[in-house]
Amino acid sequence: MRFSLKRAIVRSRQYFRGIQASNSGNWTWLASKPVPLAALNRSLWRTAEPSLDYLMLLVLSATISVLGLLADSAATIIGAMIVAPLMGPISGIAFSVVMANRRLLKRSLLSLIIGILMVIGVSMLISRLTGLTTLTAEIQGRTAPTLLDLGVALAAGAAGAYAKSRRGIADALAGVAIAVALVPPLSVVGIGISLGSQGVALGALLLFATNLVGIVFSGSVIFLWQRYGSISRAKEGLVIAIASLGFLAIPLGFSFQDLIVKQRTRDEIRDLISRETVTFAERDIRRFNVQRQGQELLVEIEVATRPGAISERQVKLVQSFLEKRLGQPIRLEVTLIPSEKLTAE
Repeated sequence: MRFSLKRAIVRSRQYFRGIQASNSGNWTWLASKPVPLAALNRSLWRTAEPSLDYLMLLVLSATISVLGLLADSAATIIGAMIVAPLMGPISGIAFSVVMANRRLLKRSLLSLIIGILMVIGVSMLISRLTGLTTLTAEIQGRTAPTLLDLGVALAAGAAGAYAKSRRGIADALAGVAIAVALVPPLSVVGIGISLGSQGVALGALLLFATNLVGIVFSGSVIFLWQRYGSISRAKEGLVIAIASLGFLAIPLGFSFQDLIVKQRTRDEIRDLISRETVTFAERDIRRFNVQRQGQELLVEIEVATRPGAISERQVKLVQSFLEKRLGQPIRLEVTLIPSEKLTAE
């Protein structure tokens, strides 16, 4: 009886303290508690293990990824991102950096290397078996990473590390996997090797390296912020990560500059065609694309109109006009899509 009364009094005190804290202006009561160091270490040790489950998920995610890339299906590729278990060993690397845990680092690196080789190998095999040689938009979109991709990797790595250190928000890890997309770039590497395209393979490999280094660096910073490890322990690993970021920033910066130039050129050409040419001024342009091929710009336009509405001579005149205004070689390709308008009277 006396024990029950004491327990009721303690519970009442805790309840009233909670009410007082929630109305005192001190919002620290809203913050969730970090996972204990030992528990986090055990969790990352398990996810960094190259177990049979890990290998099976890798094979399945690689299969889904390469089929989605070849089919140009974004939804399928998202499924591969969710299934992929690569965030486990990469988070283990970030944590081992701040803790100077060499055993966890070796275990995580082994799992990561096995995963990289397995995804590339499965992607090469499936690409060869299908016999498809078309570089879809989903494939091409992963061959020219920019500084924007590095920004995504840094944010995703920070989110992943924070979610790992908090029990209540572990569900956010699926969103992190979708944001950073680790397996699809490796699948593109496999497709590029299968097709004998060095540019595709190297571009996708650069994207994966960007994601990897970005996640490890920002994840390490978040783990330090959460008071796991110390700067003295993490100094060597952070220096390597920062140096790697600086090295990767060079090609990523050039790609970002090319992206800006391409977008400005595309907008300028579209504006010139729609406003300063009679041929396309009132036309229904369904598709407009600009890409560089060697020394010249290839401008592709699809117009919904009747056959013969635009002559070859008109196309040549517009091409000459663009070359004079832009001061560089232009190759203009126009596709007419037959269309017919029917109205019920």
